[in-house]
Amino acid sequence: MASRQVVQQQKIGEAPVNGAIKPKNMAVENKNRRALGDIGNLVTVRGVDGKPLPQISRPVTRSFCAQLAKTENNKNPLATNANEANNVALPKKKAIVQKPIQKKAVSIKSSKPTEISTDSNEVAENEKPIIINKKNAGEKSSKKKAPTLTSTLTARSKAACGLSNKPKASQIVDIDAADVDNDLAVVEYVEEMYKFYKSVENEGRAYNNYMDAQPEINEKMRAILIDWLVQVHHKFELSPETLYLTINIVDRYLASKTTLRKDLQLVGMSAMLIASKYEEIWAPEVNELVCISDRTYTNEQVLKMEKRILGELEWNLTVPTPYVFLVRFIKASMTDSNVENMVYFLAELGMMNYETLIYCPSKIAASAVYAARSTLNKNPIWNETLELHTGFSEQELMDCAKLLVNFHSMAAEQKLRGIYRKYCNSERGAVALLPPAKSLLAVTKC
Repeated sequence: MASRQVVQQQKIGEAPVNGAIKPKNMAVENKNRRALGDIGNLVTVRGVDGKPLPQISRPVTRSFCAQLAKTENNKNPLATNANEANNVALPKKKAIVQKPIQKKAVSIKSSKPTEISTDSNEVAENEKPIIINKKNAGEKSSKKKAPTLTSTLTARSKAACGLSNKPKASQIVDIDAADVDNDLAVVEYVEEMYKFYKSVENEGRAYNNYMDAQPEINEKMRAILIDWLVQVHHKFELSPETLYLTINIVDRYLASKTTLRKDLQLVGMSAMLIASKYEEIWAPEVNELVCISDRTYTNEQVLKMEKRILGELEWNLTVPTPYVFLVRFIKASMTDSNVENMVYFLAELGMMNYETLIYCPSKIAASAVYAARSTLNKNPIWNETLELHTGFSEQELMDCAKLLVNFHSMAAEQKLRGIYRKYCNSERGAVALLPPAKSLLAVTKC
């Protein structure tokens, strides 16, 4: 039975090559043809003269529909008659001038105004010829243009964040201009998303004095655990989101549950397992975590603690960690990779130290950006674009930024050097070896 392609060729008079029909599914064609290229009769069919017939495509965009409507208007005989009527005199018995429809007037293409020819003896004095010019047609067509959904959502986003109310002389830069065509950047919704993150960030963090209720653990033990988790995270090559969520889970659990000293490392392992399952495509296996802890705990203990943590947190894992804000604030900083590495270095130092829990995640992230720009002598250190997207002024970040710079100055001398060694690597710009910001450090010592 002949394929549909052959039937179409026979209808238009094309004879088979060499008297035989070439099979469609040959091994050579399977290698060269596009995937699903012949589905839906998309194979190019040639006419009698050998030229390919026009392919029928489906209208999937608004621009295609507009072009299709324009083509139909050009084929409309009424539009042609309207052009022909410009040079034809009116009949003698009836001196009536008919106005063309506005829709047809738009389709008339003429560089000069077109005037309907009339006979002065036959046309009444109050009846004047109709003049259709290109300027009026352009004004009518522009009024019919409706705003697109993307432009409407973008306008609402700018209005929500206050961009539309800024004066023209403002130095604010649109950091999302380059990502307008990137669907993954969700430019239409990104401002609303971060506005929501800032409104709920305090609900997903631990209060800063929870160590007072822990009888067997203290701030130093927590720092040791975080330093070890940073090394495990680096060894497994996990994503940054996993590390920040792991620390968040540890703090929230310790803030709500009394934990023994012997179970502290078990809490950290189970928290990393939960965060990996939430953020990673391939999470580490339980046995791998047990091995890296020198088999201090069993698989059953890790899984049991995992259930206990999830039950205590009521399975609420979707929380804005400092990393969520770091990504946005680094983009608003519009600087090089050295600043980015320095920001992450300072942020991780802050997460390891218990003192930074008094600040909300967005303030820690903004302070890390401010301290990194100060360390690398970026001028200006803070600008209107950063203030708009972070929501903090330079004075509001000063205390937290000084604390982070102080951690940087003591990183090389501390016993817990996991983060310091991580950012001494040349792959991360060796930013840990750079001297801390002298301006902020001098104010701190005073």
